[in-house]
Amino acid sequence: MIIGVPKEIKDHETRVGLVPSAVTGLIEAGHSVLVETRAGEGSTLSDSEYTAAGASVLPLAADVWSRADLVVKVKEPQPSEYAFFRPDLILFTYLHLAPLRELTDHMLSSGICGIAYETIVEPDGSLPLLTPMSEVAGRLSVQVGAQYLERPNGGRGILLGGVPGVAPANVAIIGGGVVGTNAAKVATGMGAHVTIIDRSLDRLRQLDDIFNGQVVTLASNAWTISETLRHADLVIGGVLIPGASAPKLVRREMVSRMKRGSVMVDVAIDQGGCFETSHPTTHTDPVYVVDDVLHYCVSNMPAAVPHTSTFALTNATFPYLLELANNGLEGACSENPGLCAGVNVWHGSVVYPAVAESQQRPLAAFPA
Repeated sequence: MIIGVPKEIKDHETRVGLVPSAVTGLIEAGHSVLVETRAGEGSTLSDSEYTAAGASVLPLAADVWSRADLVVKVKEPQPSEYAFFRPDLILFTYLHLAPLRELTDHMLSSGICGIAYETIVEPDGSLPLLTPMSEVAGRLSVQVGAQYLERPNGGRGILLGGVPGVAPANVAIIGGGVVGTNAAKVATGMGAHVTIIDRSLDRLRQLDDIFNGQVVTLASNAWTISETLRHADLVIGGVLIPGASAPKLVRREMVSRMKRGSVMVDVAIDQGGCFETSHPTTHTDPVYVVDDVLHYCVSNMPAAVPHTSTFALTNATFPYLLELANNGLEGACSENPGLCAGVNVWHGSVVYPAVAESQQRPLAAFPA
């Protein structure tokens, strides 16, 4: 199989779909790899490293897309890439289709097969390709929040950990999954007062054990969220329903009662965001203000630390990519039901239930 790795073109998206060691692994398995020139530059990976690994480095994105059987990316295709879609092409990337109707339209009309990293599932219910970027985004959310709490950046002027004699910042984390847990690790490590809100009492018990009482755990409901937000200096949204639009757990009136200069980081923005006041932003223009509250809603947060993110992502994606290359889409999916769950769009049909429900489209069955 010919695997193509185009350069990411989303705003400030500096990750890349494969690292050179993965290229070598694919070539040793009998496949070939095409990499667009400078695709790895943002992650401090040079063309010469890809060439040494055995890849062919091509000058144009069109060359990579047109010659590849399978394209591996990081982020969802941008409008200028829609013209490259074709029925015999497999796309393997983060898709987050639920809130992206236009992209879904183009994928359906082209007949391309789209496999979404974020919906591949392991037998234990975990999301192995979402986990590494959720770990990065969760940890990064606290760094970003601490930065924007500084007065020169528009925040309240609060040091996250406080100092002797001065209370630390109050950090509220909505969602106790991978994002929330990693955010809590960094926030508690920096000395903040941390509250985690989740609807699962079993998960709250686990978090209480993990943090040994260092965090406050609260059962999720509208009153709990509203009251916690009134006292919060930093709010991190890490709610996930795999493949579906995120629920709007923070309402506009809750934001209006928050402290002036507080900061909200919506890590769920890829799936539409879990704050009613959220809309996607970019690394070029990352924040905006609603009711004197700063909102950071960058939809590709891990691109801020691309070297770490690219290696973490490839560690997770490579085994699945190798299965696809060795066995083809239908063959790989018949052997791996978890990979089958990653197929969102197949030859003109939506085959993932949450995407069909979010966009009110008919749901077809994937035949594998």
